[in-house]
Amino acid sequence: MTGLTLTTRRGPAIAPHLEALAGLRIRVFRDFPYLYDGDPAYEAAYLGRYAENPASLFVLAFDGEALVGAATGQPLADEVAEFRAPFAAAGIDPATVFYYGESLLLPEYRGRGIGKAFMAEREAHARDNGFALAAFCAVERPEEHPRKPADYRPLHGFWASRGYRRRGELATTFAWKDLGEAEESDKPMVFWLKELTP
Repeated sequence: MTGLTLTTRRGPAIAPHLEALAGLRIRVFRDFPYLYDGDPAYEAAYLGRYAENPASLFVLAFDGEALVGAATGQPLADEVAEFRAPFAAAGIDPATVFYYGESLLLPEYRGRGIGKAFMAEREAHARDNGFALAAFCAVERPEEHPRKPADYRPLHGFWASRGYRRRGELATTFAWKDLGEAEESDKPMVFWLKELTP
């Protein structure tokens, strides 16, 4: 992480960085497997939910003044119904879960340990605030998806190395517009969980 600065913000303190964070989300999520056709109006609404929540966490990576990476999280109980419902159906109280919204990092900054730092900061925050579980969900695309790059490497190995386990029974769908789509469509998402020790 030489030359980079990592900092955290809570809730409304993210306000000065919202525009840069929206741009980062649109840029990073255009790539496979998300293929997100970015929408500034959606970004404003989505990030607004986090910015208005004093219990949310933002971990920001800067190269000088430029925002090059970010990771977010907030209590699952404050998330949308699509993310809460699978836990409630499985008998897991959403109030016990800290949910990771996303991890974003520009390609040229990957492989420097920033992803590990993002995980560590959010885990420490969740643990310090009494959450029993940390969770995130990831889109699952068909193995033969036409937009899958030949050199694509999923992050499953990295997540597993950090102690997260795929929980296939905890699945949901979430809608966004893929590149090339005329309108939004539901995408299959599966959750990964880690138990947090005090």
